[in-house]
Parts: sequence; structure tokens; C-alpha cells
Amino acid sequence: MKKWIMVMISVLVIGIGGYMWFSSKTSAQQVPTQVRTASVQKGTLTVKVSGSGTVQPVTSEDIKSTIDNNSISEVNITAGQAVSKRAELVTFTDGSTPITAPTDGVVTSVSVVAGQRVTNGEVLAHLTNYNDLQTVVSIDELDIAKIQVGQAVNISVNSFPDQTFTGKVTAISNEGTSTNGVSTFDVTVHIDKSTGLKVGMSTEASIVTQNKANALYVPIEAVHETNNQKYVLVTTASAENQTSKTQKQIVQTGLANEDNVEITQGLTQGETVQLPQLATGTASVSTSNKSNSFMQAGFGGIGGYSGMRSSGGNGYSRRSGN
Repeated sequence: MKKWIMVMISVLVIGIGGYMWFSSKTSAQQVPTQVRTASVQKGTLTVKVSGSGTVQPVTSEDIKSTIDNNSISEVNITAGQAVSKRAELVTFTDGSTPITAPTDGVVTSVSVVAGQRVTNGEVLAHLTNYNDLQTVVSIDELDIAKIQVGQAVNISVNSFPDQTFTGKVTAISNEGTSTNGVSTFDVTVHIDKSTGLKVGMSTEASIVTQNKANALYVPIEAVHETNNQKYVLVTTASAENQTSKTQKQIVQTGLANEDNVEITQGLTQGETVQLPQLATGTASVSTSNKSNSFMQAGFGGIGGYSGMRSSGGNGYSRRSGN
């Protein structure tokens, strides 16, 4: 009797274990998915190039003597003193033209005293203007050709996470710096209103390189490519039987940024396109995943997209888009 009881218990345990294993395998294989769609939008499509840098003063320069072999009569400044443009800083005993401030600023150091004889080009003091600031950011070599003096810039500063500053490109370096085989170029951006900013703060500049109004566009991940042909999956609903059908639609594309791509032919505003499916519970697709899908779909030449090397600090692969 005990033997039969043990056999029955063993069979029961094995059966329960097998059922649970089979159920878990079946559940793992039958992960429900969500059908994701998006509408064809019409509006302004903006293409940007990003780079990181630091806040710097526009003016930070040595004040040098323009008089040769002459004695100083008076030094009218001390370190830490604020001065105005054209203020007399140093005068000479023979009545030569005084040395004046080239701009408003703060004297950060003084290196001469009254009675000292100076020569032409000798440093007398150093002047920095902390109220007129700029940021110098590093731009990837593949993007530098898109940058032009005068372009508008949005600037984020780590110390002010809830505030956006604005500015304009004022200078572009003619020489790059190579690190690990990647070249970057310095781009100088003058900050319009720099209240609260301090020299040395970290910045992230987003430079607007292209703007197109009234552009039709869809999310990047909606566009696919096969045999050098780009297409989307258009979804249409049937009012009669409350069903929908999906059909392949060939499209032509134009500008692209990290989120959207312009459709120049093949779609009209308001149409619904299908997006890649996600497993249930997945809330969103990250920007980097969208860019990768876009590149894998063969969009290496759209809107300046030309590779996958990363630059900048915005979490988006600069080599995969603008």
C-alpha cells in the first residue's frame, strides 16, 4: 500500500511540474504585441547640430604698453576693480598717450607700479569682461560644413537645467583637433543674455542648420527600405466591418532629424502609418533606438545622415543624424 501511495505522489509531482513548465514556455512564446501608428504631420521640420563646451568671456586680454622705454606716472587700477571702456588705466611721466581700457570689464591682475620703466608690448594688466559671455563648443567634422556664422543657437547649461539660453554663431575654427581618429572643430557662440552664468560652466549648444515650413513628416521608425526603395505601411480603417487593412506605400524622403523624416512624395497629411511593434509593457522607443532603426533602414544620405560616430552629449548619435 505504501509503495502505491509513493508511486501516486511521484506521478502527481511529475505531472504538476510538467504542466507548469509547458505553461511557462507557452506564455513566453505568446507575448502579446501592440499595433503602433502615427499620423502624417504637417509643420516646420527643424534640423540641428549639437556640441558641448564651456562658458567663456568674450573679452579676456592682456593690457600692453604702447609706449617704449618710458616711466609710469600713475597706475589708476587695482586687481578686482571694475572699469569702463576708455577709462585711463596707466599714465606716463612724459605726457604720452595714457593706456585705456579697450572695453568694460574687471581688472584681474596688475603687473606694474608707478615709477617703473616699461617697453612697448610689455604686459601692464589683465582685463576680463564677465558680463559679455560666449560658449565655445566642439562640433564633429561631419557636421562642421553645415555650420555658418549667424545661425541661431539654443544653449542649455548644466547649472540651470530648467532654463534655455539663446545665441548666435560668431566664429568657426579653421583647424580641428583630432582625438582617437575623430576630428572636432571649435565653434564660438555669443550668448544673448548671460545673466547668472559664470565662466567655466558646462554647456550644450543646439545649432539650427535647417528649417523647412509646411513639411510633411512621419516618425523615423515608420520608414523602411528594401532594394533601394523606401516605403511605409499605410493603415486604413473600414467603417463597415470595423476592421483595418495595411498596405505598402512607396515614398520619397527629404530632410531628417533625430525624431522625424520629411516625406516629399507618396503620402498626404492625416494618413496613418504603422510603426514597429513593441512587446506589451514597453512604453516607448528611445531616441537612440529610433536613430539606429533609421540607419539600418538605409537612410545614410538623408538630411546629412552619414554615419554612426557619436559626438555631443544629447544622447543621440550625431553620426546618425542632424
